[in-house]
Amino acid sequence: MDAPIDPLLADVLQVLRLERLEPDLFRGESRDPGHHRVFGGQVLGQALVAAYATVEGRSVHSLHAYFLRAGDPDHPIIYQVDRSRDGGSFSSRRVVALQHGKQIFHMSASFQVEEQGIGSYSPMPAVVAPETLGNTVSAMEQFERRNPGRSIPKQRLRRAFEFRQTTPLDGSAADEEPHMMIWFRAVDRLPPDPVLQHCLLAYVSDYYLLSVATLWLPQDMSRNELQMASIDHAMWFHRPAALDEWLLYVLYSPNASGSRGLSRGGIYSRDGRLIASTAQEGLMRHRPDGAR
Repeated sequence: MDAPIDPLLADVLQVLRLERLEPDLFRGESRDPGHHRVFGGQVLGQALVAAYATVEGRSVHSLHAYFLRAGDPDHPIIYQVDRSRDGGSFSSRRVVALQHGKQIFHMSASFQVEEQGIGSYSPMPAVVAPETLGNTVSAMEQFERRNPGRSIPKQRLRRAFEFRQTTPLDGSAADEEPHMMIWFRAVDRLPPDPVLQHCLLAYVSDYYLLSVATLWLPQDMSRNELQMASIDHAMWFHRPAALDEWLLYVLYSPNASGSRGLSRGGIYSRDGRLIASTAQEGLMRHRPDGAR
Protein backbone atom coordinates (compact mmCIF):
# COMPACT_ATOMS: atom_id res chain seq x y z
CA MET A 1 0.00 0.00 0.00
CA ASP A 2 1.38 3.43 -0.98
CA ALA A 3 2.52 5.68 1.86
CA PRO A 4 0.43 8.83 2.37
CA ILE A 5 1.74 11.97 0.68
CA ASP A 6 3.16 14.82 2.76
CA PRO A 7 0.09 16.74 4.05
CA LEU A 8 1.38 20.16 2.97
CA LEU A 9 1.98 19.00 -0.58
CA ALA A 10 -1.33 17.14 -0.53
CA ASP A 11 -3.04 20.42 0.35
CA VAL A 12 -1.46 22.16 -2.67
CA LEU A 13 -2.74 19.32 -4.87
CA GLN A 14 -6.18 19.76 -3.33
CA VAL A 15 -6.10 23.49 -4.12
CA LEU A 16 -5.39 22.61 -7.76
CA ARG A 17 -8.50 20.39 -7.98
CA LEU A 18 -11.22 22.69 -9.27
CA GLU A 19 -14.95 22.10 -9.11
CA ARG A 20 -16.55 22.26 -12.55
CA LEU A 21 -19.76 24.29 -12.35
CA GLU A 22 -20.44 24.50 -16.09
CA PRO A 23 -18.40 23.45 -19.16
CA ASP A 24 -16.29 26.63 -18.99
CA LEU A 25 -16.87 27.73 -15.38
CA PHE A 26 -14.88 26.47 -12.39
CA ARG A 27 -14.56 27.10 -8.66
CA GLY A 28 -11.34 26.81 -6.65
CA GLU A 29 -10.54 26.80 -2.96
CA SER A 30 -8.34 29.52 -1.47
CA ARG A 31 -5.61 29.45 1.16
CA ASP A 32 -4.09 32.15 3.37
CA PRO A 33 -0.27 32.07 3.16
CA GLY A 34 0.01 34.31 6.23
CA HIS A 35 -0.69 37.86 5.04
CA HIS A 36 -4.43 37.49 4.29
CA ARG A 37 -3.96 37.66 0.53
CA VAL A 38 -4.12 34.73 -1.84
CA PHE A 39 -0.68 33.65 -3.08
CA GLY A 40 -0.27 34.66 -6.72
CA GLY A 41 1.09 31.23 -7.65
CA GLN A 42 -2.15 29.66 -6.43
CA VAL A 43 -4.19 31.77 -8.86
CA LEU A 44 -1.75 31.05 -11.71
CA GLY A 45 -1.92 27.31 -11.07
CA GLN A 46 -5.69 27.22 -10.72
CA ALA A 47 -6.22 29.33 -13.85
CA LEU A 48 -4.01 26.96 -15.83
CA VAL A 49 -5.97 23.97 -14.46
CA ALA A 50 -9.18 25.63 -15.69
CA ALA A 51 -7.73 26.34 -19.13
CA TYR A 52 -6.36 22.79 -19.46
CA ALA A 53 -9.84 21.39 -18.70
CA THR A 54 -11.08 22.88 -21.99
CA VAL A 55 -8.22 21.61 -24.18
CA GLU A 56 -7.55 18.11 -25.52
CA GLY A 57 -4.36 16.67 -26.98
CA ARG A 58 -2.31 19.86 -26.57
CA SER A 59 0.17 21.13 -23.99
CA VAL A 60 0.63 24.64 -22.69
CA HIS A 61 3.65 26.45 -24.10
CA SER A 62 3.06 29.97 -22.76
CA LEU A 63 0.92 32.07 -20.47
CA HIS A 64 0.63 35.80 -19.81
CA ALA A 65 -1.27 37.03 -16.76
CA TYR A 66 -2.16 40.19 -14.84
CA PHE A 67 -2.95 40.43 -11.14
CA LEU A 68 -5.70 43.06 -10.80
CA ARG A 69 -6.79 42.84 -7.16
CA ALA A 70 -5.66 41.00 -4.05
CA GLY A 71 -7.43 37.66 -3.65
CA ASP A 72 -9.49 37.02 -0.52
CA PRO A 73 -8.35 33.72 1.08
CA ASP A 74 -11.63 33.39 2.99
CA HIS A 75 -13.66 32.86 -0.19
CA PRO A 76 -13.42 30.61 -3.25
CA ILE A 77 -12.38 31.95 -6.65
CA ILE A 78 -14.48 31.53 -9.79
CA TYR A 79 -12.63 30.90 -13.06
CA GLN A 80 -14.36 31.62 -16.36
CA VAL A 81 -12.70 30.26 -19.51
CA ASP A 82 -13.13 31.74 -22.97
CA ARG A 83 -12.27 29.29 -25.77
CA SER A 84 -10.74 31.97 -27.96
CA ARG A 85 -9.53 29.70 -30.76
CA ASP A 86 -8.81 26.09 -31.67
CA GLY A 87 -6.62 25.91 -34.77
CA GLY A 88 -4.91 23.07 -36.52
CA SER A 89 -2.02 22.94 -34.05
CA PHE A 90 -2.59 25.76 -31.53
CA SER A 91 -5.38 26.53 -29.06
CA SER A 92 -5.81 29.85 -27.25
CA ARG A 93 -7.67 30.33 -23.99
CA ARG A 94 -8.45 33.37 -21.86
CA VAL A 95 -9.24 32.84 -18.17
CA VAL A 96 -10.81 35.44 -15.87
CA ALA A 97 -10.73 34.95 -12.08
CA LEU A 98 -13.59 36.49 -10.10
CA GLN A 99 -14.28 37.19 -6.43
CA HIS A 100 -17.07 39.25 -4.91
CA GLY A 101 -18.33 40.09 -8.40
CA LYS A 102 -15.04 41.65 -9.54
CA GLN A 103 -12.12 40.50 -11.67
CA ILE A 104 -9.01 39.84 -9.59
CA PHE A 105 -6.89 38.28 -12.35
CA HIS A 106 -6.89 37.41 -16.02
CA MET A 107 -4.66 35.16 -18.09
CA SER A 108 -4.13 34.21 -21.71
CA ALA A 109 -2.61 30.81 -22.40
CA SER A 110 -1.58 29.07 -25.60
CA PHE A 111 -1.48 25.30 -26.16
CA GLN A 112 0.22 23.37 -28.97
CA VAL A 113 0.11 19.90 -30.46
CA GLU A 114 3.46 18.18 -29.82
CA GLU A 115 5.91 18.83 -32.66
CA GLN A 116 9.55 18.01 -33.35
CA GLY A 117 11.99 20.78 -34.22
CA ILE A 118 15.31 22.40 -33.41
CA GLY A 119 16.36 21.81 -29.80
CA SER A 120 18.71 24.39 -28.27
CA TYR A 121 18.90 26.53 -25.16
CA SER A 122 21.13 28.75 -23.05
CA PRO A 123 23.38 26.66 -20.79
CA MET A 124 22.74 26.38 -17.08
CA PRO A 125 25.20 28.39 -14.94
CA ALA A 126 27.78 26.51 -12.91
CA VAL A 127 26.34 25.94 -9.45
CA VAL A 128 26.97 23.85 -6.35
CA ALA A 129 24.91 20.71 -5.83
CA PRO A 130 21.76 21.05 -3.69
CA GLU A 131 22.95 18.36 -1.27
CA THR A 132 25.76 20.68 -0.13
CA LEU A 133 23.37 23.53 0.80
CA GLY A 134 21.19 24.38 3.77
CA ASN A 135 17.46 24.89 3.45
CA THR A 136 15.59 28.18 3.15
CA VAL A 137 15.10 28.48 6.91
CA SER A 138 18.86 28.72 7.40
CA ALA A 139 19.19 31.24 4.54
CA MET A 140 16.48 33.44 6.06
CA GLU A 141 18.13 33.35 9.47
CA GLN A 142 21.46 34.42 7.94
CA PHE A 143 19.74 37.19 5.96
CA GLU A 144 18.09 38.59 9.09
CA ARG A 145 21.37 38.57 11.01
CA ARG A 146 22.97 40.66 8.26
CA ASN A 147 19.90 42.89 7.76
CA PRO A 148 18.10 43.41 11.10
CA GLY A 149 15.72 45.95 9.55
CA ARG A 150 14.54 43.63 6.77
CA SER A 151 13.04 40.64 8.54
CA ILE A 152 11.18 38.00 6.52
CA PRO A 153 7.89 36.71 8.00
CA LYS A 154 8.28 33.08 9.00
CA GLN A 155 4.86 32.24 7.53
CA ARG A 156 6.41 32.71 4.08
CA LEU A 157 8.37 29.47 4.40
CA ARG A 158 7.39 27.31 1.44
CA ARG A 159 7.00 23.94 3.05
CA ALA A 160 5.20 22.15 0.19
CA PHE A 161 8.41 22.76 -1.75
CA GLU A 162 11.96 22.58 -0.46
CA PHE A 163 14.24 25.47 -1.46
CA ARG A 164 18.02 25.63 -1.19
CA GLN A 165 19.68 28.97 -1.82
CA THR A 166 23.03 28.90 -3.64
CA THR A 167 23.78 32.57 -2.86
CA PRO A 168 22.80 34.77 0.12
CA LEU A 169 19.39 36.46 -0.16
CA ASP A 170 21.23 39.78 -0.38
CA GLY A 171 24.23 38.37 -2.23
CA SER A 172 24.41 40.56 -5.35
CA ALA A 173 27.47 42.78 -5.50
CA ALA A 174 26.95 46.53 -5.74
CA ASP A 175 28.24 46.66 -9.32
CA GLU A 176 26.10 43.75 -10.53
CA GLU A 177 22.46 43.38 -11.44
CA PRO A 178 20.59 41.55 -8.65
CA HIS A 179 20.63 37.79 -9.06
CA MET A 180 19.70 34.63 -7.17
CA MET A 181 19.97 30.90 -7.86
CA ILE A 182 17.74 28.52 -5.93
CA TRP A 183 17.35 24.76 -6.09
CA PHE A 184 13.82 23.54 -5.43
CA ARG A 185 11.69 20.40 -5.50
CA ALA A 186 8.42 19.14 -4.06
CA VAL A 187 8.78 17.69 -0.56
CA ASP A 188 7.28 14.35 -1.62
CA ARG A 189 6.74 12.21 -4.69
CA LEU A 190 4.24 13.40 -7.30
CA PRO A 191 2.07 11.55 -9.82
CA PRO A 192 3.69 11.42 -13.30
CA ASP A 193 0.92 13.57 -14.77
CA PRO A 194 2.25 16.15 -17.31
CA VAL A 195 -0.77 18.45 -16.87
CA LEU A 196 -0.33 18.46 -13.09
CA GLN A 197 3.41 19.09 -13.49
CA HIS A 198 2.74 22.15 -15.68
CA CYS A 199 0.17 23.56 -13.26
CA LEU A 200 2.48 22.98 -10.28
CA LEU A 201 5.35 24.60 -12.16
CA ALA A 202 3.18 27.69 -12.74
CA TYR A 203 2.33 27.64 -9.02
CA VAL A 204 5.92 27.41 -7.81
CA SER A 205 7.31 29.85 -10.42
CA ASP A 206 5.88 32.78 -8.42
CA TYR A 207 8.18 32.08 -5.45
CA TYR A 208 11.14 34.50 -5.20
CA LEU A 209 10.54 36.07 -8.62
CA LEU A 210 9.73 39.51 -7.25
CA SER A 211 12.20 39.04 -4.39
CA VAL A 212 15.21 39.31 -6.69
CA ALA A 213 14.07 42.77 -7.86
CA THR A 214 13.96 43.99 -4.24
CA LEU A 215 17.74 43.54 -4.10
CA TRP A 216 17.96 46.88 -5.95
CA LEU A 217 16.61 48.54 -2.80
CA PRO A 218 18.92 50.02 -0.14
CA GLN A 219 19.84 47.38 2.40
CA ASP A 220 18.82 49.63 5.28
CA MET A 221 15.27 50.04 3.96
CA SER A 222 12.78 48.25 6.21
CA ARG A 223 10.37 45.80 4.60
CA ASN A 224 7.68 47.38 6.74
CA GLU A 225 8.07 50.51 4.60
CA LEU A 226 7.45 48.68 1.31
CA GLN A 227 4.19 48.13 -0.51
CA MET A 228 4.83 45.08 -2.67
CA ALA A 229 2.59 43.24 -5.12
CA SER A 230 2.91 41.24 -8.32
CA ILE A 231 1.57 43.13 -11.33
CA ASP A 232 1.97 40.60 -14.12
CA HIS A 233 3.50 37.18 -14.79
CA ALA A 234 4.64 35.56 -18.03
CA MET A 235 5.86 32.02 -18.50
CA TRP A 236 7.10 29.84 -21.36
CA PHE A 237 7.19 26.05 -21.04
CA HIS A 238 10.04 24.51 -23.03
CA ARG A 239 10.51 20.92 -21.86
CA PRO A 240 8.87 18.46 -19.44
CA ALA A 241 10.33 17.94 -15.98
CA ALA A 242 9.47 16.15 -12.75
CA LEU A 243 8.94 18.60 -9.89
CA ASP A 244 9.85 16.00 -7.28
CA GLU A 245 13.41 16.09 -8.66
CA TRP A 246 15.79 19.01 -8.09
CA LEU A 247 15.29 22.00 -10.42
CA LEU A 248 17.37 25.18 -10.44
CA TYR A 249 15.67 28.60 -10.58
CA VAL A 250 18.09 31.19 -12.00
CA LEU A 251 16.74 34.69 -11.28
CA TYR A 252 17.93 38.20 -12.10
CA SER A 253 16.51 41.71 -12.24
CA PRO A 254 17.55 43.96 -15.16
CA ASN A 255 15.61 47.05 -14.08
CA ALA A 256 13.89 48.97 -11.27
CA SER A 257 12.03 52.23 -11.99
CA GLY A 258 8.69 53.93 -11.38
CA SER A 259 8.22 52.03 -8.09
CA ARG A 260 8.32 48.81 -10.12
CA GLY A 261 10.90 46.05 -10.41
CA LEU A 262 11.37 43.69 -13.36
CA SER A 263 12.49 40.11 -12.79
CA ARG A 264 13.38 37.34 -15.21
CA GLY A 265 14.05 33.68 -14.57
CA GLY A 266 15.06 30.38 -16.10
CA ILE A 267 14.22 26.98 -14.62
CA TYR A 268 16.69 24.18 -15.34
CA SER A 269 16.64 20.45 -14.74
CA ARG A 270 19.58 19.02 -12.84
CA ASP A 271 21.16 17.77 -16.09
CA GLY A 272 21.20 21.34 -17.44
CA ARG A 273 18.17 21.43 -19.76
CA LEU A 274 16.13 24.67 -19.79
CA ILE A 275 12.65 23.67 -18.63
CA ALA A 276 10.85 27.02 -18.53
CA SER A 277 11.38 30.78 -18.64
CA THR A 278 9.59 33.40 -16.56
CA ALA A 279 9.21 37.17 -16.31
CA GLN A 280 7.39 39.39 -13.85
CA GLU A 281 7.02 43.05 -12.99
CA GLY A 282 6.07 43.93 -9.45
CA LEU A 283 5.20 46.96 -7.39
CA MET A 284 7.93 48.09 -4.95
CA ARG A 285 6.51 51.33 -3.55
CA HIS A 286 8.28 53.03 -0.64
CA ARG A 287 5.74 53.90 2.07
CA PRO A 288 7.69 55.23 5.05
CA ASP A 289 4.43 56.06 6.85
CA GLY A 290 3.22 52.47 6.47
CA ALA A 291 0.21 53.49 4.33
CA ARG A 292 -1.10 51.04 1.71
